[in-house]
Amino acid sequence: MVNIGIFCAASQDIDCIYYDCATEIGQWIGQNGNTLIYGGADLGLMECTAKATKEAGGTVIGVVPEKLEEKGRVSTLLDRTIRTHNLSDRKDEIVALSDYLIALPGGVGTLDEIFHVIAAASIGYHHKKIYLVNINGFYDTLIKLLHEMAEKGFIRHSLSTYIEEATSLTQLKEIIKI
Repeated sequence: MVNIGIFCAASQDIDCIYYDCATEIGQWIGQNGNTLIYGGADLGLMECTAKATKEAGGTVIGVVPEKLEEKGRVSTLLDRTIRTHNLSDRKDEIVALSDYLIALPGGVGTLDEIFHVIAAASIGYHHKKIYLVNINGFYDTLIKLLHEMAEKGFIRHSLSTYIEEATSLTQLKEIIKI
């Protein structure tokens, strides 16, 4: 069994193409008997991925910060809940528990999680990559920025040391063979 950490949107007001992608990835995780590790919210792509994973037979672990519990936004789909004090602890826990880390489209929180993974890898806390699911060109601007930073010497190693891009579930499956 493989633990797959997912970072993604908690927003509800997004295009259905992103929900379709989250559903496909959740089904892929579940059909292979793997475990989803994510932020535990009952909103947006987070809940969508959890539901698809669970319905396809996978295990769902939510890493839940106190504020999410206080607001009553914890998913009821969780097989296991790991409580954390704050978002920083949540990121560390997801990274530590996951064999693979995938970023679906998301907002500021997802960007924070992507950079957390890259920054920790760049100084040797782990050797994991973040796999960006670049559906509909969502991450094109971010990828361009990261390449420019690397070209100007602001990223120590090859960018491929830290991130890989997939534009579809088919491509993600080719990269991550589980």
